[in-house]
Amino acid sequence: MEHASKPLEGLLEDWSAGDSSARDEVIALLYPSLRDVAARALARERGAISLHPTDLLHEALIKLMRLNEIKWVDRAHVLGLSATVMRQVLIDRARRRSAAKREGEHVTLVSDLPDAPADVVDLIALDDALNKLAMVSADAARVVELRYFSGLSIPEVATVLGASESTVKRHWAAARAWLADALGEERDEHGSGA
Repeated sequence: MEHASKPLEGLLEDWSAGDSSARDEVIALLYPSLRDVAARALARERGAISLHPTDLLHEALIKLMRLNEIKWVDRAHVLGLSATVMRQVLIDRARRRSAAKREGEHVTLVSDLPDAPADVVDLIALDDALNKLAMVSADAARVVELRYFSGLSIPEVATVLGASESTVKRHWAAARAWLADALGEERDEHGSGA
C-alpha cells in the first residue's frame, strides 16, 4: 500500500489495522526520536550496561512489532510505549545478569530532569518498586515511566495519558516521594543505607 503522502496519524491507523508497510514507515519517521528515547534510557544508567542505544532500540522494536491489537494514537503514544518496552528490555538484562551473579545489578540512575536527583539504585529494586507503586497508583507509576525512562515532558505525558498537566505534576510528585521511601527502605534492608 502506498503511504508516502499520508500523515502520521493515518499511518498509525493503518499499522493498527495490521499494515506492516505502514508500521515500517512509522518506525522510519520516528526512528531519530525513538533512538533519543533509547539514549536517554541508557544515559540514566552508569554501570555494567553494555548496550548501545541503537541495540536497545532494535530489541525494543522487535518486541513492539510482535504486539498485536494495539490502537496506535499518536507520536507520544508510540514513544511512550517504546519507553515501556525499553525499560522491560533493560530489566530483563539486569535480571539475567543478577541470576548469573546471584547479586543485584547496581547502576546509577541519572536524569537530565531538573527535579530528579541521581542516586545509586539497584535496577531490579527500582523495577520492583515501580511495580508495587503501580498496584497503589497505576497512573503515578506510568508518569514515572514516561517522565524518567523516556524523558517525556509534563505536557507530553499529559497527552499520552489524556490527563491535565496539573494531574501529571501531582502524580509525578507523589510517585517520586513514594519511590524515594520505597527505595530507601530497600537500601536499609540490604545494609547499604544509613
